[in-house]
Amino acid sequence: MRFAVGLVFAALAAAAADAPQQPLPFSHRTHAGALKLGCKLCHTNPDPGETEGIPPAATCMQCHSSIKTESAAIRKLTAYFHDQRPVPWVRVYEIPDYVNFSHRAHITAGNTCEDCHGKVTESDRLSREKDISMTGCLLCHQAKNAGAGCTYCHDPQ
Repeated sequence: MRFAVGLVFAALAAAAADAPQQPLPFSHRTHAGALKLGCKLCHTNPDPGETEGIPPAATCMQCHSSIKTESAAIRKLTAYFHDQRPVPWVRVYEIPDYVNFSHRAHITAGNTCEDCHGKVTESDRLSREKDISMTGCLLCHQAKNAGAGCTYCHDPQ
């Protein structure tokens, strides 16, 4: 167990150090922290509930059609919107396809976004703050007495 915890801390330190460069500057600290916009306002959870969506430019433009319109970044966002192109955000968190994972099931079970994504409300530039490897997930499942059998997250072969 001590070795697994050491791996978790090493993975967290490496991940936090390299927040990817995004096509547009975005501060969760401003939006989710200072402005107190809830995660669900921008990140949708369409059926069947496995993934949280990365917001399209249209979502951002609901506010930014009149807020900070003089900003170069907002002008770039507006161009994506008018050209009907997705903003090419670089994913920070991604669960492999071979893992059965449902955001909705985790939220329904009482987990918070912060449990897996860290203190996003304090991040100007998002990096992976929590370990979402198999080890990290198993440690969390053990701590919360959640199912941890192989077929809980993986299809039987």
